[in-house]
This record gives sequence, C-alpha cells and structure tokens, in this order.
Amino acid sequence: MQISMSSSLHSLPSPAQTLVSNFNSPFELKQAHAHLIKTNTPLSLLPPSRIASVCALSPADISYAHRLLTHFPQPQTVVWNSCLKTLAESDSPLDAILLFRRLRELDVVPDSFTCAFVLKACTALLDDKTGKIIHGVIEKLGFQWNLVLQNMILNFYGLCGEMSTARLMFDKMPQRDVVSWNVMITHLVKSGDFEGAYGLFSCMPERNLRSWTMMISACVHSGKPREGVELFMEMEKIGVQANEVTVVAVLSACADLGALELGKRVHEYSKRSGFGRNVRVLNTLIDMYVKCGCLEEARMVFEEMEERTVVSWSAMIQGLAIHGQAQEALRVFSMMLEMGMMPNEVTFIGLLHACSHMGLIDEGRRFFSGMTRDYGIVPEIEHYGCMVDLYSRAGLLQEAHEFIMNMPIKPNGVVWGALLGGCKVHRNIELAEEATRHLARLDPLNDGYYIVLSNIYAEAERWEDAVRVRKLMKNRGVKKTPGCSSIMVDGVIHEFGAGDDSHSQATEIFDMWEKLVDYMKIRGYKPDTSVVLLDVEEKEKEKFLYRHSEKLALCFGLINTPPGSVIRIMKNLRVCEDCHAAFKLISSIVNREIVVRDRNRFHCFKDGACSCQDYCLVYLETGNVLKEWLLVSKPHHSGPLELSMAGSRL
Repeated sequence: MQISMSSSLHSLPSPAQTLVSNFNSPFELKQAHAHLIKTNTPLSLLPPSRIASVCALSPADISYAHRLLTHFPQPQTVVWNSCLKTLAESDSPLDAILLFRRLRELDVVPDSFTCAFVLKACTALLDDKTGKIIHGVIEKLGFQWNLVLQNMILNFYGLCGEMSTARLMFDKMPQRDVVSWNVMITHLVKSGDFEGAYGLFSCMPERNLRSWTMMISACVHSGKPREGVELFMEMEKIGVQANEVTVVAVLSACADLGALELGKRVHEYSKRSGFGRNVRVLNTLIDMYVKCGCLEEARMVFEEMEERTVVSWSAMIQGLAIHGQAQEALRVFSMMLEMGMMPNEVTFIGLLHACSHMGLIDEGRRFFSGMTRDYGIVPEIEHYGCMVDLYSRAGLLQEAHEFIMNMPIKPNGVVWGALLGGCKVHRNIELAEEATRHLARLDPLNDGYYIVLSNIYAEAERWEDAVRVRKLMKNRGVKKTPGCSSIMVDGVIHEFGAGDDSHSQATEIFDMWEKLVDYMKIRGYKPDTSVVLLDVEEKEKEKFLYRHSEKLALCFGLINTPPGSVIRIMKNLRVCEDCHAAFKLISSIVNREIVVRDRNRFHCFKDGACSCQDYCLVYLETGNVLKEWLLVSKPHHSGPLELSMAGSRL
C-alpha cells in the first residue's frame, strides 16, 4: 500500500507533488484535492495532520476538513489531537479551546489525550469555565481511572485558586500517586496554608526528592527555617540525595537561621556533587555566609565565581554594607561597573544602605538621583525608605520630613518608620507623634511603632504619655514582640527569651553571668539602666538588663563550646546599648570572637571592640524592614584576661 501511494505521488508533476504534500492554506488544500480527483489519484496522499492544521483556525473550513478526513483510515480523533497539542503549547492556547468547541459541534468524540491537551490550554489561560466543562467531559466519558488526567485537573483547580474544589477532588480521588500529593501540597503552600501542606506531607505514603525540596522551601518562605533544616536532616538520614534546588532551599534556611555548620556542610556537598558552578547555588552561598556573619567566606565564594550575575554583585554589596564595610561596598560597586555589569534596583538598596551607615549624605543623594538618570531605574518605595533613613539618622529630620511630603508615591509604614527612628535618636517628640499618627493608620497592629513612641516619651520622663501609649496598644489588641535569641551548638538550636529560666542549664547560665559581671566591673563596666524604660528602682532595672536574651545565649555558648571558638548569636530584636558595651568587654575577657546578628546587621565583637568601630548601629523594630541608627560608642582596647572559673570554660 505504501509503495503504491509513493509511486502515485511520484507520478504527479513536480509542482503537483509540492502542492499535495506542502499546502499552506485551505485554498491550496482545495486545489490539491481537486487535482487528485481530476487525476484519479488516492486522496490518502494528502497528509492528514496538515489537513487539520491548515483548517483548524478557520471556522468556515473546519467542516470541510472533517468531511475530507472521513476518507482516511486513521481515526479523526488522533489527527485532531495532534493539532490540539500544537495549539495548546503555542503562544495562543485559546485556539486549542476554540478548535475543541468546533470539534464537539461536529460530533468528533474526544479521548483522554484530547482532554489532556485542552486542559493544558485551560491551565495556561486559567480558564476555569472551560476547565470545568472538560472535567465534566472526563467524568462523563469515564476517564476517572486516568491518573494523569486527574492530576492535571487537580493542578488546574489549584492554579485557578479554587482550593476547596481541589481539596475535595484530592480527597475523593480513587487512586493517588506521589505527583497527586506533590501537586496538592504545592498549591496549599502557594495559598498560604502552610499547616495544611505540612499535615499532608506528614501523611504521604511515598515521598520523592521533589516532595522534600518543596516542603523545605515552603518552610523557608513561611518563616520556619528551623523546620526546613530538620526536614533536610531527616531527608539525609533516609538517603535521599539533594539536587541544586534542594541545596538552594536548605542554604536559604541556614541563612535565616544562622546555621553556619550545616551551611558549610551543604557547601562541601555542593562541591562534591558538581553544583560548584551553579550560579544560583553560589549566590545563595554568598547570602548564607553573609547572614551567618562570615563575610570573608562570602567574599571567597564571590571571588572564585567564574560567572557573576547582578544578583551576585548585589548580594556582595549588601553583605559588606550590613557588616559595616561601607567603603568596600562602594569599591565593589565601582568594580561592577568596570566589568560592564548593569546594576538593578536591589544593587541601589545596598548602596544607599552603605551610605546611610557611613553618613555619606552627598553620595547617597547622587546614587538616588543617578538611578533614573544613568540607569533608567525608577525608585521604588524601598529606595525612598533608604533616603529617609539616610537623612533621619544624620539628624536632618526636617529634610527627611520634606522628602516624605514630596514623594511621588504614597509613603508606607517603612518610610514613616524610618523618620520615627530618627526622632527617637535625636529626641524630636513633635515629629515622632506625627509619624506615629500615620503609622497607626498604615499598620495599626505593628507593635514596633508604639514601642518606639512609648520609649521616646520614657526617655523624656513623660511617664504618663508612655503609659498612655502602652494602654492604647492594649486597647487595640497590639502585642509586644518578645525578645528572643538563639545559638546553635553541636547542630542543635537553643532559644532563649528575656528572663528565660526554663532551660535545663539555667542555673549554670545565671552563675556564669554573675562571674562575668564581676570581671567586667573590674574593667569599669557600669550597667546602662537608661535602656530600661520603666519607672522602677535601679536594682530592678539592672535585673531586667541582666536577663536580656542575648546575654543568656552568650553564657550558654561560653559553657558549651570549646575555648577559642567563635560564638554566633541570632536575635529577633535590637541589641541594646548595654548588651553592646558588655559584649565588647566580654570578648576581651574570654578572648573569644562573638558575632551577634540583628536581622539585617551584624556586630562582630573581638578583642574588646566591635566591627562597627566608633559606630554602633541600633535597630528599631519598625515593620518588616529594620532601620539602623548611629550612636557613638567608643570601643575598649584592653587586652584579654586569662580566666579560670570552676564549672565553666572561658
């Protein structure tokens, strides 16, 4: 049969051969059809898939193609499926839906592949109306047994945001595979239902690498890095090998958690597994080392990169800025431009941050104006917030206020919070009250703004006003975020709250602090009770000071880590002036390096000094973005003191 058809085709003149096999429109198809009839040549010489494709988009010609295809032995559904697949994967998936509707009018019976291709088009367009029709067709034709189709429908409902329908379908599926579970968990995570996703993950009868990676990533994005790290360790125990995506997810968790030991181990695993050149992995490594206080390790990863993206440069600039190396951050930016790499909006956030830290007002102004003038980058709300931060912490509060009032976009809580922070440092009650009025409207449940205003009143000894603000918080249901510090020892994270006496080593921790206080007082230490903004006796203020969470974490670290090792502490709120002064002294007394991270800022205490040299950055809890303010702080340069304390290692 094939031989006779081939010989029939070759018996046609050359132009006719071309027309029969390569027609490009319904008109040319009809010409080829007419020629075959005139020459008594079999119609089966026409390519059926081409007949369908040239007529699919023409409502007037599709019935003609349908009649023509009845002369072919190949089922019409198979021919049209090929066309549907092409259209569903094209830039215009709507054409696949339109073709499907026309085929239904011509009574072409769909099969499971037909439904799959049209579902793909519906998913691309998020066409919930047609998608539900396809779901009905699948049920009517009895394709419930087709797990691929069921998973596609499940994914479709999830993408359309119909989570209740998706969950109902998932629960009623006659059979499920690991893809079904992964799809449902993915959409639960995207919809913000982390607990529901974690609950399903815990019940999975079978998990693959995608399952683990997805859940670890979900933990990170949901602000639960500890759970992400624990899942990764569990994954390792059962022998599941991580890929690049898993590595990025767990490194992000390590960055948020400050889990340096695990981060280094994952770094080594990446090298062994051949991920050492993956730019996304390397960028995440830079971020992880920066956020764990290991700036030199971050710089090493950066310098060894064979290929750097704007993300790489921006991460390094931001890392230098938050570690107090503003001049180096500006130098790296100059290198970036010399290499021909164009900055983006994130790059300028890092640069403005660096200028703010060093009080480089003129440079900050030039960077801000140059964003649009030189690079066509329109400033976003974060950049305006950085400029208000720059002016405010330099004491230019009126200029900061004018800048806010002249902004082309509506200021948000971060912008007003930056001004409020400057008012606290420079004791401007009038502007602080104005900023708080705006903040109470923009972000009424954010405790940080109320706390700052209350503290401003307390510092001015306006106790009645301070109490009034606290009562306002209570009446509005605003709860103060409790201070919390964590430290990882031997792979285990230990958390401490302010005044926490629940730890199994609480007695040893308090004894250690009392001994440290004795040695600090020899060096001239006096508790800075001015940071305790409560109208109580001095002894009570000292008691509050001595139970700050970072001090408890430090004592625990001194007891449970080898002499000479670096102690790394994570704190969710600011480090107060007293803790800062105490940690500088303690680093000299015990001859240890102490790294404390306040969300976006690091204090590296060593040999009686802090990495920020003559500047201590004190953060204000003013929303999702933490603002920094300058306070003069002279470092102590006393040499280390060899200590030997019973029951402790210093």
